Amino acid sequence: MKVAVISFSGNVGKTTIARHLLAPRLPGAALISIESINAGEDQDHVIRGRQFAELQEFLQVVDDVVVDIGASNVEELLGLMRRYQGSHEDFDHYVIPTVPAAKQQQDTIATLAELARIGIPATKVRVVFNMVEDGSELERVFEPVLSFAQMTRSAELSLACRLGSNEIYGRIKGSGADLVALAADTTDYKALIQRAADSTERLALAQRLATRRLALGVVPELDACFAALGLGTTGPKAPATDSPERTTP
Repeated sequence: MKVAVISFSGNVGKTTIARHLLAPRLPGAALISIESINAGEDQDHVIRGRQFAELQEFLQVVDDVVVDIGASNVEELLGLMRRYQGSHEDFDHYVIPTVPAAKQQQDTIATLAELARIGIPATKVRVVFNMVEDGSELERVFEPVLSFAQMTRSAELSLACRLGSNEIYGRIKGSGADLVALAADTTDYKALIQRAADSTERLALAQRLATRRLALGVVPELDACFAALGLGTTGPKAPATDSPERTTP
């Protein structure tokens, strides 16, 4: 499966979605970053925005890949897609993260409109509602995006595709850490803290304990969001609970 994570907006969590939501749940998937600014953290490949021909060639020879498209490259890359007729078909799905802020929602709408203009069908487009505060009414908070997608039929949406804010992403940024592995860690940190020789060692162990606790909370949320995306199907999956859902017909 080949998935593009894309948005005209920065600060919506594209890298978090690519690295921690999608790539770990697509076995064997390569992770590519297309970014001319701040490139090269720890992605498998880094391809500059202008190297579109190289990206197309790469997509032909891999089965599973997640492509994280930096905001500074989106306009250029979409323009190249229009030039290379049919190149948008190389991706099975386009995932657009959005957040509650008004500007980012307008950028999400612009991204949806541009994908539709290129000819990408709604069945290939998913939205992840990211950085959602506990107790938020998503239908109210994300009303601009939901209304636009429903009116234009530019995406298939499920409100179960949601992720909350969590400091763990900042804690592990640039470390290459795997959240599932962190959650599965069985180390008895409390015992180690009691035996630690000094306060510096105790603090380091306490930080690792806190990170594991955060991972234990966030991994089920990531699993549920990924399941709700319904990648590989004609539409996002309905939530397993009574959570509200809104899907464009």
